[in-house]
Amino acid sequence: MIVTLKEILKTAEEKQIAVGAFNAPNLESLQAVIGAAEELKLPVIIQFAQCHEVYNPLSLMGPLMVDFAKRAAVPVCVHLDHGETLEYLEESLKMGFTSVMYDGSVLSYEENVKNTKKAVAMAEKTGASVEAELGSMGRRESGAGDGSGEEDDTKIYTDPAQAKAFVQETGIDALACSFGTTHGIYLTKPRLDFTVVENVRRETGGIPVVMHGGSGVSREDFHAAVRAGVRKINYFTYMDKAAGTAVAKWAASLAEGQPAFYVDAAAAAVRAMKENVKEAMGMFALMD
Repeated sequence: MIVTLKEILKTAEEKQIAVGAFNAPNLESLQAVIGAAEELKLPVIIQFAQCHEVYNPLSLMGPLMVDFAKRAAVPVCVHLDHGETLEYLEESLKMGFTSVMYDGSVLSYEENVKNTKKAVAMAEKTGASVEAELGSMGRRESGAGDGSGEEDDTKIYTDPAQAKAFVQETGIDALACSFGTTHGIYLTKPRLDFTVVENVRRETGGIPVVMHGGSGVSREDFHAAVRAGVRKINYFTYMDKAAGTAVAKWAASLAEGQPAFYVDAAAAAVRAMKENVKEAMGMFALMD
């Protein structure tokens, strides 16, 4: 059943949980995420990030994601993650995406507001929801970094007072906040400041807060984030890593001279991602 982000976040707020948002840049990840959600009977958000265009184009994955959502036995939001241009947002909305994120976090505050307002006006035409970002997690969605393991001093924590003005000016449905997380693999233990989330919630009258850079965060910190007011948690890197590890293990198990078939490797990847996603969804929904 396909639904909007606003509808899913309303349920999350009522239950005081967070809903998992998982990137699906290929068929295998899409199968794993929907399968996990149906097995746990939990709502889910499937996402396509603009930076994943290099693996499979939105023109291919977008319609597939919408079709999977419509056929699913649980509520599914189809969301564009980290849309960097308004043209790309419009492309996804025409495909039937029920939510889009405009990422203007690297722009000036004024430019971010201006473009986010345009994104909201575009989404209103199809009834879709809009997420935006204020602050910066240092690395971009691809998780690219210098590999040094040093703390990323380019992070800009979200200012709650500025968040209040941003939400009021733009009319967005959810706000991605920077409170210490980082995209990609964590090189050092994250230092999360949950008071940022609490203060953003208070200043904005309860805007659903989105946590980016969720992979690798401890169970305790996930629970603390949800209690602070996080209602959507983006998760991909460790799910993808689980698939890679499973394929490597499968390949190593082959006897010498035994042929390797891609369909078997893909099946191993789906199984691993599904289990990893189930574990993550359980944490976000405070089931453990």
